[in-house]
Formats: sequence, structure tokens, C-alpha cells
Amino acid sequence: MTTIIPIFLALFFSSGGAAWAESKVPEQNINVGTLSAAPVVDGSFDDWPQQKSQWSLIPVKPALPNDDKNRTGELEVELIGGVFKDKIYFAVSWPDSFADVDYRPWKWRGKKYKRTRKRDDMFALRFDLGGDYDSCMLPEKPKTYSVDIWLWSAGRSNLAGVAEDKSQLISSEFIENAAEYTSSVGGMVYIKKKSDPGDPVYKVSRPKRKKFKGKILSGVDLKGEGSGGLVDVSAKGIWKDGRWFVEFSRKLNTDSSDDVIFPSKGNVIGAIAVFNKGWAEHKSVSGDLRFVFSE
Repeated sequence: MTTIIPIFLALFFSSGGAAWAESKVPEQNINVGTLSAAPVVDGSFDDWPQQKSQWSLIPVKPALPNDDKNRTGELEVELIGGVFKDKIYFAVSWPDSFADVDYRPWKWRGKKYKRTRKRDDMFALRFDLGGDYDSCMLPEKPKTYSVDIWLWSAGRSNLAGVAEDKSQLISSEFIENAAEYTSSVGGMVYIKKKSDPGDPVYKVSRPKRKKFKGKILSGVDLKGEGSGGLVDVSAKGIWKDGRWFVEFSRKLNTDSSDDVIFPSKGNVIGAIAVFNKGWAEHKSVSGDLRFVFSE
């Protein structure tokens, strides 16, 4: 059954969208060159150029105005990308005064465990997957397009060294079992988000509520390495000296319709989002990023 929910709930990205309708962030080019060797995806950045001039500085700001649940605010993300053989690599870093690595842990209160509201830090990359792309998830004109999303979470996917691979279909035409939103100029927008097929690396933990095993229990249980397209993006992050350092890697072409194909020459448009112990719309986002590939 289709669920109708308010415009401000559960939007994964709103980069340059409804929240910024009057002051859209200018598009920014990100050069993606050829690497001489494959970086190790471990969050150390030892095998990336150390010259700051080779990195892009990307400003992000709250996706929603006057959002008192946004903990990220305005900041700059350092990003660099490169290709080695059949894989693409990204390294990103941003300031964060504390590493939030717990996702809704269980806390013993009284005579049973109760799930807390703590959230882990997250970072996401978004890429145009086809259609009439718009930087806004609630476009003012009728459009249909898809996006590929890589979601890294400090207290969940990072434990297994991956980013969860997801996709979204956004359309002004009816989509069965999609969330429904009203655009800023009226009319309905349908958004359907799904994970790529495969086995996840974790599940939400469900301890016996009244059996004491310690004051605090983890909110997630690792299930292993996972499988399928859901885990085809390698990702690992390290927090150090007030910053997150995260690396990503994936094949240029996974032969899956759920994944963006990165060209040897040409460009792909996308965006990034930073979540400081946040979720859903309580994030800070970039403007459009045009990833420019050169052999």
C-alpha cells in the first residue's frame, strides 16, 4: 500500500532541491584521473597525493533550513577520485569532533533493555543513473529519473568494510508502493528506494529484553561479508584527530542496471551528503558535482 508522508520526512538527498529553491549551490567539477597504483581501501590515505592542491574542497550545508536536528552544519569536505584498471576509487575527509560509532545500542534500564536513540555518523555518494536528472528530489516540473547511492555508516557497514549500495527512482508519475510527496509547486512526486540485491552484512540486534548481559549491548549484529550487488562497494573509514577519513572503491562497470557506469572519458553528475549522528533529512549536502573522467 502506498504511504503518504509529509514533504520533510525521510528524504535521502535534497541537494539543491526544495530546501534551496531560492539559492541553488553552483555546480562543481571534480577531476577523476588515472592512478599509478590501486589505493588500499583502509581509511589511511597513505597512498593518495598529499598535496592539498590535488584535492577538491566541497562545501556542504544543511539540506533543510532551520533544522534543529541537523548536527553537521556547514563545513568543507576534502575529496579526491581516481581510476586504476577496472576500478574507481574515492577518498573523502571532513571535520567531526567526535566519532559516533554506535547505532541505537540497547541500554539496561530498570529490569529490561531499551533501545537508545543514538545514531552513527554516515557519508553518502549519489550518482545520476539515468532519466531526466534533477538535483532536486522534488522537481518543480514533471520528471522521472534514477540515482545510485553509496551509503557508508560508521557503526554498521564500516564494521564489514563496505558501503551499502542502493538506488532511488523519482517520478511525477505514479509508482506502486512508493512514498508520495507534494512538490513545492503542487502535484505529486513518487520516490521509491531499494537496496541492490544481495545479503546484508549486518542486522538490527534483538536481544532478550529481560536477560541481563551487560549495561549496554550493541544495536547491530554482524552477519558476515554479505553478498551480491548490495556490497559491491568497498569502503573503510578511520576517525583521527577530529576528522573522518573514508575510502571507497567499486568496479567501473558492474553490469547491473542498479549501478552507475563510470566512463573512461566523459562525466557523471552526482552529489555528497554528510550525517553527523544523523539520519534521513537531517544531513548536510553539496550542490551538484560533475565527476569528469580523463584517460
